[in-house]
Amino acid sequence: MEAVAAAGGAGLTRWQAAALSAVAGWVWAASFYDLTRRARALAQPWVTRRVLAETPAILRFQKLHHKLLDNFFSVLSCIVAVPFYTGFLSLLFWSGHSKLARQMTLLLAFCDYLGNSVKDIVSAPRPSSPPVRRVTATEDEKENAMEYGLPSSHALNTVCLMGYLLHYVLNYGAHGTFMIAAGVSLALLLVMLIGIGRIYLGMHSLIDVIAGTGFGIVILAFWLVVHDHVDTFVISGQNGLSLLMCFAYPKPEFPTPSFEYHAAFNGVAFGIVYGIQQTYFHFNTPDVPLIFSPQLPLLAFAGRVLVGIPIILVAKFCSKALSKWLLPVICSTLGIPIVSSCYVPALKANKNKNKSGYLQKVFFLFPQKAYDVDTGIRFVQYASLAWAVVDLVPAIFTHFNL
Repeated sequence: MEAVAAAGGAGLTRWQAAALSAVAGWVWAASFYDLTRRARALAQPWVTRRVLAETPAILRFQKLHHKLLDNFFSVLSCIVAVPFYTGFLSLLFWSGHSKLARQMTLLLAFCDYLGNSVKDIVSAPRPSSPPVRRVTATEDEKENAMEYGLPSSHALNTVCLMGYLLHYVLNYGAHGTFMIAAGVSLALLLVMLIGIGRIYLGMHSLIDVIAGTGFGIVILAFWLVVHDHVDTFVISGQNGLSLLMCFAYPKPEFPTPSFEYHAAFNGVAFGIVYGIQQTYFHFNTPDVPLIFSPQLPLLAFAGRVLVGIPIILVAKFCSKALSKWLLPVICSTLGIPIVSSCYVPALKANKNKNKSGYLQKVFFLFPQKAYDVDTGIRFVQYASLAWAVVDLVPAIFTHFNL
């Protein structure tokens, strides 16, 4: 406990300062040397040729199509989709497994950032539809289909999250040889089914799935080395990295939804870090009751779910409404030129979008362009949702003895 308190009261450690400096340096170097365009020129032609070459094999594979398989792989894909994790990770926090929940949340944000960055750097196409049959059963899948292909985010996320969940269970829970074998088998089976499903649904080619799996293994290995340091970082409440990562993102060849997901997960990371730092000793220590214990029976946990889910959705809705009004006012006051691609209709055809604002003239290092206020709105609403999960809702649980 003393170590945690010290971490929370201290400033940036050396590795935290190094991480922030490295990200800031990378933002400057990538912009100055046009590294995104150079990397794309090297990778995009080769990946595109591979995708085109694999199209006949995908068509042969899709001859096995059946309605049951369509439904099965569509449902399976939802397991690693954003709406699922919004609910699942919230339940994990409220079940008493706070460390596992915050690690999986931040790992997911890290995977999303790296995976989508590579997608937009390479800017390689998905299998062409037609001739490939693409099954998009949900709105999320339709948005996913608008992103670039390599790597497969579903494959990457599944490797990382199943791998970390297995690591956590084997290190913090009782287990024997049978449980180890069952856990590893289940993880491998899920990764394999997700990969096959992405190809069957026409969402990815084999090279996309292989790249996603490979990136996932590398990211998981890295995370298992640094996850304890990350936890100290979270408890200490240093939020600068989340804000900085909003700018450390490559520009794709053509706009896609990938950056929107990145902004949302950055907001989640910010809200988790802020909320945990504020409430660690109240709701998130290793001593909190776990689900199925006498202090937190299943009925009490069900009450938490019925109370908590509506509250976090209301927090998200209210923060979105507030930021849609407040952020344009703040930007206008500071002279920052903004546009809106979605949330603020009045700013969609901003005639001043190419003019420099007051702050940009004062700080000449700022990019001379208009900023999309939707990024800030998206960041705020997901930060509020994450904060509500780890701070507001647990406070209500405590007040009503849930």
